[in-house]
Amino acid sequence: MKPAPNLRHLGYLLALAEHLNFSRAADSCLVTQSTLSAGIRELETLIGGQLAERTKRQVMLTPLGRLVCDKARMMLQLSDELVDLGHVRPDMLAGRLEIGVIPTVGPFLLPRLMPALRRRYPELELGWREDKTAPLMERLRAGQLDALLMAFPHAVNGLETMVLFEDVYHFVCHADHPLATAESVDVEDLPQLDLLLLEKEHCLHAHAIPLLTAAAGGARSSFSATSLHTLVAMVGEGQGATLLPTIAIEAGLHEAHSSVVVPIAGQTQARQIGLVWRGQSPRASAIQELGLYLRGQLIPKQC
Repeated sequence: MKPAPNLRHLGYLLALAEHLNFSRAADSCLVTQSTLSAGIRELETLIGGQLAERTKRQVMLTPLGRLVCDKARMMLQLSDELVDLGHVRPDMLAGRLEIGVIPTVGPFLLPRLMPALRRRYPELELGWREDKTAPLMERLRAGQLDALLMAFPHAVNGLETMVLFEDVYHFVCHADHPLATAESVDVEDLPQLDLLLLEKEHCLHAHAIPLLTAAAGGARSSFSATSLHTLVAMVGEGQGATLLPTIAIEAGLHEAHSSVVVPIAGQTQARQIGLVWRGQSPRASAIQELGLYLRGQLIPKQC
């Protein structure tokens, strides 16, 4: 068997990667700078390559150092999970779970979910991390998160998924908009309208574009925002119209901005909200149980 890296030394390397300063990294690990430096040198000797470039002014990780950091995060996560096995049965919803959530889901679901989850699973501690889909997927694959609450369709190669519900779109405009009094807006008319959308990095933008191009008309957008709250504020000022998912409507996002919700007729595409997790995770069974509970709690109302 080959000599194995010391987990403590891997922790030193991750601290150095975070702080890029030996003194601050040592402080974060509650050790002296000489202890941290010696641990990283031992790690370099074991691995057989330089992990960090050191000068008087700065510290930089080498390409090998960055690669080792990626593996170290996974190893330390697995080590933590191994220790957790002695305290919590993997199939039990107890202990701590780290769950990522995207910005177009978290603000609208978490306030109604958290009280119910606390009542149903009093021994479960949830750590929520909000970010866009791409960085959350990286953290999930690296073992830094146990699961994601996100929107589909989205590529999740090698991961397990559970769809919780469908989240259909609605046309939202100012009360003075020509379509504000319409019974519905036909999906085929959407590509001809001047719509405000989220910036392209948001998955909600990617999910809305197929809806807009369903009639092969192409999407017209004069503005892109970083949040649904900004979009609704712009609509409230009469700057255009937008598309909002059902969960945002149910949460009352539009109500403070003189906005009107109009159903979209002929809509055949809706984004799906669901959970994603690593199939090999020791908490996989617990996450599946959580998903089944959430599925029963998160059936959207008809707006």
